[in-house]
Amino acid sequence: MSEGLNDLKKNINDGFFEINFLKDGVYLTVHPPFGKGKMVESREVIERLNRKKINGFKKDFVELIVVNATKIPVKIADKQEELKINAVATVMISPDKMKAFLTINSPEGGRMISMNEMIGLLNNNGVICGTNRTTLETLAKYPIYNEMICIAESTPPVNGANGSVDFHFEIDRQYKPTILGDGSIDFRDMNLIESAKKGQVLATLVLPFPGIPGKTVLGTNIPALSGKPAVMPKGKNVEISADGQFLIASIDGQIGYIDGRVNIFSTYEVKEDVDNSTGNISFVGNVSIRGNVLSGFMVEAGGNVEVWGVVEGAVIKAGGDIILRTGMQGIGKGILVSKGDIIAKYIEHSNISAENNIKAEAIMHSNVKCGNKLELSGKKGLLIGGTCKVGKEIVAKVIGSYMATVTDIEVGMDPALREKYKALKDEIILMESDLRKAEQAIFIFRKLEATSTLSPEKQAIMTKSLRTKLYYTSRINECREEMLQIETKLQQEAYGKVRATDYIYPGTKVAIGSSTIYIRENLQYCTLYRDGADVRVGPIDK
Repeated sequence: MSEGLNDLKKNINDGFFEINFLKDGVYLTVHPPFGKGKMVESREVIERLNRKKINGFKKDFVELIVVNATKIPVKIADKQEELKINAVATVMISPDKMKAFLTINSPEGGRMISMNEMIGLLNNNGVICGTNRTTLETLAKYPIYNEMICIAESTPPVNGANGSVDFHFEIDRQYKPTILGDGSIDFRDMNLIESAKKGQVLATLVLPFPGIPGKTVLGTNIPALSGKPAVMPKGKNVEISADGQFLIASIDGQIGYIDGRVNIFSTYEVKEDVDNSTGNISFVGNVSIRGNVLSGFMVEAGGNVEVWGVVEGAVIKAGGDIILRTGMQGIGKGILVSKGDIIAKYIEHSNISAENNIKAEAIMHSNVKCGNKLELSGKKGLLIGGTCKVGKEIVAKVIGSYMATVTDIEVGMDPALREKYKALKDEIILMESDLRKAEQAIFIFRKLEATSTLSPEKQAIMTKSLRTKLYYTSRINECREEMLQIETKLQQEAYGKVRATDYIYPGTKVAIGSSTIYIRENLQYCTLYRDGADVRVGPIDK
């Protein structure tokens, strides 16, 4: 009777052996490998003979048969009864106790392990959860030998959802001025302010969801992370209800969502010009100026700034938007800085910066920084001269002039991010210099400490130097990590567009990301966009 092929053969080209129990004795047949397959090892054959308890074979003779591998049956022992060996199985549990594996060793003349025996083996090894009975039934009918089969898989925990805040107002309010029939813009009615009454609910807290625990295959509970509660974005002039679920306005005023907090701003109104009679203005809320802002004065507001008259060479800074119902003649000294939008009829010879959008009928000979979109519309729609750095898009009727006025445009990279990147780089240079000084001081004091006891004054200086080193090391790593994040964002955002609904004149330079084009002839009704390393000219609706 044949004992069967070598069950541990892993490659079809490997050599294998057979043990046959015949009437006149026990025979060994060794087959050579094919191609690059592995030869049978004598150790493997002898282990099989010992496991089958075959008596009377000579080890040296068996080793010679294995080396020759002639495929010819060779008698190695006298006639004897074959020992029947049933299939056996082993259980392996993954280190995280999330899976259990079953490996079945092939029977040698005996029977296959039954399904009930496999279940008992799993139970004896502590596997009581997640057992796949379908896989067990399949293995019992169609055994797979000498392979690890996943037979049980646990239930992983499901983490809960974090809480959130449901706002009852527009946190990203868009301004849409009315364009009149003659092409001009009506700045009188733009629905700029979203108001709230005292006691009005501004936001509702959405509670977090708890997690669902899991189980290991051994039946041990696995805790789940519950969702974290959200924090009410409480700012100025708002209050939280007694149950902590609602954010409520404390006064009548304008809703402002700034730096992740909800505020209610009351408005400070200047009924005349900002001049010597008023002095500089600094206010936590909105500022409304009915007259002009004269040259040399400053207006600072935590909310919006609205000017009905003309702004001269003044400085206006706003935590919200800046709305100039007439315009600005900056005479080279005017500055506008907004954390929201800037809206004006015209701006000339000024330096302006907005974290979001800028909208005007004309901007001339000014330095412009805009985090999002610059839009020149209305009757004129002019962008002439100066420099212009815009995060995403420029839309204008006319860019440059027929006199080839130098107009320098950069689109596709948020100027605030670029400035932040430069500031971090400069900060790292300074900190690395101070860090080297601290390390030098520490080195000197360590040498002194090795030869004599440090005085209390020197010990205090060394302690301070150690703290300085720890602080600068940590801060430099933080700055470098932030620089990497900014670099990634700048690379992702290095795309923008410039649209001209009328002309782009020569003298205009347009950079989109790291690609640049110099306009050398009139372009009309077109869109400039980046295509790989080049700036392309496409149709207006590109």
